[in-house]
Formats: sequence, C-alpha cells, structure tokens
Amino acid sequence: MTAFVYILKSDTGRYYIGSTNDRNRRMRQHKSGHTHSTKRLGVLTLAFLQEYPSIEDARKIERKIKKLKRKDYVEKIIKEGYIRITY
Repeated sequence: MTAFVYILKSDTGRYYIGSTNDRNRRMRQHKSGHTHSTKRLGVLTLAFLQEYPSIEDARKIERKIKKLKRKDYVEKIIKEGYIRITY
C-alpha cells in the first residue's frame, strides 16, 4: 500500500510535516481540528505531497525532515517539489 509525506502550511506561515496512508482522511482530520498538533495553527493548506511505497518508508522520511528543524529546508522541498532525503 502506498503512503505519503505531506507538508501543510498555516495562514500564519508555520509548517506541519506528516505522513499517512490515507491522505483524504488525514486532511479531513487536520482541517476539522481533530489533530492536536495542528488545531491551533489556523487555516491549513496542503503545500506538498510525495508518495512512497510504504507507510514505514514515509515515516522514516517524515522523522528525518522533522529532526532537521529548518524552515528553509522545508521551503526548499516545497519549491523544488521533491524530497531529496533517502530512506
């Protein structure tokens, strides 16, 4: 089953990085306020989405990006349209 790494951008300019195997369900959860980490971010838009062969692979990439804690790197991913980190 395929999975995804995604980046959401809030109307305040903050980013949230996540992974899921059901992107439609996950986006509904974020937008409805059912996700603790994003419910206070305001209006969220999907800024980036990349597909991976499994949820395990997607979660590895998600963790690597989150460990960097660099807004400029997240913005570079969005601009280039591709995550260059390997799992």
